[in-house]
Amino acid sequence: MENYELASLTISQVEESWTLTFERAKLMVVHDHGTLSWFIDAEGVANADVLNRFAISEEIAVSLEAVTIGGRKLTGAGYFHPNTLHSAAAIRGVGELDGYSPGLLRQP
Repeated sequence: MENYELASLTISQVEESWTLTFERAKLMVVHDHGTLSWFIDAEGVANADVLNRFAISEEIAVSLEAVTIGGRKLTGAGYFHPNTLHSAAAIRGVGELDGYSPGLLRQP
């Protein structure tokens, strides 16, 4: 499993877009038996309106753009799972994570 700290995270649905303000966000990439899965956990999310919106919505599919602390831009799609009680969110990635290849993010 590879872990990367994120500097920024923006999620979008159709014509709406939200840049999340967070204390800490981490991308986790798992390689298991030839498949790649990825997840994002964000803690200390200040966008209560966004968390509340997704908490009551059945439409949780989002596209996303993330930038790592090292400046690498990543894009993909996933499902946004808010945790309003803890001001947190998780995104379960679906499909490819554009801009990622194993070990590539560790390079300057």
